[in-house]
Amino acid sequence: MDSQKPEIHLLDYTHNAFNLSIASARTCYSSKGILLPDEMDKSAKSIAIRDKVAKSTKKAGHLTTRQHPQFIFTINNVSRQFVWAFLHSHPYYNSEQVSQRYVEVKTENFYIPSSLEAKQKELYLQAIEVSTQAYSEFLQTLQPYVAKEYFAIYKARASYPEKWQKPIKKKCLEIARYFLPLATHTYLFHTINGLTLHRYHRLSEAYHVPEEQREVITAMVDAVRRVDPLFVEEMDDPAPLHSTVEYQLFENFYGKRDPSSAFVQEFDADLAGSYARLVSYSDTAESVLASSVRAVLGLATSEMTDSEAILQVLSAEKNPSLVSTLNETTLSPLSRAMFNVNYTFQKRISHTADSQDQRHRMVPGARPILFSQYTGEADYITPALVQKYPELQTAYEQKMTEIFTHIERFAEACPRRDLQTYLLPNAFPVRFYESGDLLNLYHKWKSRLCYNAQEEIFYASLQEVEAVQKIHPRIGEHLRAPCWVREQGGTKPFCPEGDKYCGVRVWKQKLQEYQRVL
Repeated sequence: MDSQKPEIHLLDYTHNAFNLSIASARTCYSSKGILLPDEMDKSAKSIAIRDKVAKSTKKAGHLTTRQHPQFIFTINNVSRQFVWAFLHSHPYYNSEQVSQRYVEVKTENFYIPSSLEAKQKELYLQAIEVSTQAYSEFLQTLQPYVAKEYFAIYKARASYPEKWQKPIKKKCLEIARYFLPLATHTYLFHTINGLTLHRYHRLSEAYHVPEEQREVITAMVDAVRRVDPLFVEEMDDPAPLHSTVEYQLFENFYGKRDPSSAFVQEFDADLAGSYARLVSYSDTAESVLASSVRAVLGLATSEMTDSEAILQVLSAEKNPSLVSTLNETTLSPLSRAMFNVNYTFQKRISHTADSQDQRHRMVPGARPILFSQYTGEADYITPALVQKYPELQTAYEQKMTEIFTHIERFAEACPRRDLQTYLLPNAFPVRFYESGDLLNLYHKWKSRLCYNAQEEIFYASLQEVEAVQKIHPRIGEHLRAPCWVREQGGTKPFCPEGDKYCGVRVWKQKLQEYQRVL
């Protein structure tokens, strides 16, 4: 098997990006009104001024001007690990990526590092084959179990099961993907602004997957260079891998030895089997939220109590922006009162779940250098359906054990930890801390408490909301599934999912009744 090279295409872009950046900078000090990009290079004098402004603003770090240009890329044949570790590890992007939950993975679509020696490549491909075989076999094994659970929910559909094989297949794909390696190829639309491209170029050799990063980001920068060389010429050189603080700390601490299991054991003991644990919050959150609401409205405490103020901002009946699918709460003065309440959670979810969780970019997390948490032991998350049936769990554990055995065989031949991570299965746990303000957490919880949400994120969100209910009940009573929020706001249909309706009247349930297997 030969690796398919990454395919990077600059689909669309802001024309005259460099001149636009400088025109926006010069407009800040223009007495003549707005200066346009095509005015930046009309004469030798204007070019000299343009270049001087470009140099001074970049040197001083006044770089919002470089955010105006936009670049839309299509990216193909890159690994899921690269996307998780780099492209989606920050807030300043937009992506639309093929879903492993709904699209079956082809067995030949995997990233193969070009630096592998012959024996290393042989062991790498053997590990890939074991994982993909487990994926294919488990897809078939799951079918009767998923069908049983599906028709237990949709009892009327059991009379004509052939019509519902497609949604059943999708549920099988969602579970079987836990076996797939992080080397699995993906493809996506990826849009960034000019400043983010500068940052990509600077960090193209960062400590996660430097070989793949360098190849992909170089191709992105080259594509922009062809349409606007001036924009690329002012970029800083990439920071060498050995200069990054992560590299220095990791190498100084571990040297040539592998991470021990002490951190993993300590972290998991704190969670005690949960996906998420509340570790930080303000005791005065409810009063701060209420005071923020009153400040927006210019009301004294005697004119609006704390309970009334919290109700005004968190009740979908009173605050219609909570029901809107546009999620315009950040533009609503009243809703922005929720910015002033914050929570931090300790979390442990699979790589495949976190690849979706991290898309909530306004609820950021300090995610790990992944190989710092791999100790050489079989370490994985098990889906709820698999846990329900002992025979499924036995088969799942046997396949996972075989996968990790082959990862270790590769690790013995290839000491590079960044290359070893490509072989970790989607089920490998990501252990991290995540924080957010109530406004953005509200949006996340509302969407992820839907029974159609990815299983682990659903249960992590449930555990987070239950924790908030205990400490801040006046806030927590408004945190439920999207259909409940719509019902409270009088918006029909309560479930907007159409034929994807989960089959459960969740809007009638209490939070403590939330339970699902599929």
